[in-house]
Amino acid sequence: MADLPDLELPDDPKLAGNITHFARALRRAGLPIGPGRVIEAIRAVAAAGFTEKRDFYWTLHACFVSRPEHRRVFAQLFRLYWRDPRYLEHMMAAMLPAVRGVQEERRAQAAEKRAAEALLDGAEAPEREGAQEEDPEEPLVEVDASLTVSSRERLRTLDFEQMGLAEMAAAKRMLARLSLPVKPLPSRRAAVAPRGRIDAARTLRGGLRRGGEMGRLSFRQPRLRYPNLVVLCDISGSMSQYSRVILHFLHAVSNARGAGWARVHAFTFGTRLTNITRHLATRDVDAALAAAGAEAQDWEGGTRIGACLESFNRIWSRRVMGQGAVVLLITDGLDRDAPEDLARQMERLQLTARRLIWLNPLLRWDGFAPKAAGIRAMLPHVDSFRAGHSIASLEELAAVISRPEEVGEKARLMAELGG
Repeated sequence: MADLPDLELPDDPKLAGNITHFARALRRAGLPIGPGRVIEAIRAVAAAGFTEKRDFYWTLHACFVSRPEHRRVFAQLFRLYWRDPRYLEHMMAAMLPAVRGVQEERRAQAAEKRAAEALLDGAEAPEREGAQEEDPEEPLVEVDASLTVSSRERLRTLDFEQMGLAEMAAAKRMLARLSLPVKPLPSRRAAVAPRGRIDAARTLRGGLRRGGEMGRLSFRQPRLRYPNLVVLCDISGSMSQYSRVILHFLHAVSNARGAGWARVHAFTFGTRLTNITRHLATRDVDAALAAAGAEAQDWEGGTRIGACLESFNRIWSRRVMGQGAVVLLITDGLDRDAPEDLARQMERLQLTARRLIWLNPLLRWDGFAPKAAGIRAMLPHVDSFRAGHSIASLEELAAVISRPEEVGEKARLMAELGG
């Protein structure tokens, strides 16, 4: 921050209002900021003053930033709101890079688009120093972008492919709060327990310590362990819009605490298989998905499901499928490989997984039927077949992922196939 220009800060009492609006934008961008922090920031700014260029930045930084992954979001929002008098044009350039504004056409940096959307999300900024006065004759237009109950319910069931920019931003915020809990599994190893099966060896050892008197019984029960979650996500042209949103959801699952998974392994495939597990471990979601997109060179390309599953079964299966892994396969099943090869690789994948769950966005259609050769080859080798096109479908997945009896639409479609 050594190159900070002179700040054009509004005079009191507008300063408190601007800090409040800035804090609201940070909260929309994902920073945990409550009213107490806003009050502390206003008091800190009043106490610290602006004797140096960096005072104001680092005073607000100390009050609002509590995690390393929030630093970039704070820096982008600060630059857009406080440092640049033409910040609105910069925000529009970040949100719509194809529209030429004060910046040349470019990709928005990690956290920059999220910062721009947070500032433009239904809240009008307080009056800033140097801003033109409003014309009293011109009508004032106010937009309320808050989600009502009906709009939230509509957003839950809306197809990801039909969402606009504002709806997609709201959907990503809802997905970031979802979890994918799983129940622990009993292992072969035993642990000491107050009741259960009698532990004969431990009971005898205790008796020997007391001169052969068997005064107390020891018990044991199976030690609990959590399985791995393995995700295979199709990023071909027909799946790109759904894959981006689902990867956003998987980032939240990978970084959630207390969800129960031992590890979350993520792979993308189109014409080749790519391991993006290490990228999803990045706390900032924009930086994580940008790195994953750079790693996977076959975004919006063709589809070779059978060849990619063969690569996974041959190279990665032994490494990531231990401890009763649950596999999420996210694809529409439209493949150009031979159906026999695809069926063989699906069968091998199912045999190595505790559960194989297939999420297919084509199930959003009421009249969906397994007519494609790829779908007919894959369907017999999955444990559950579910839709994956909306927030509601992902919420249902979270509710049933630990139910082995839940098969989704597989039974109905297998009846149509005569299986």
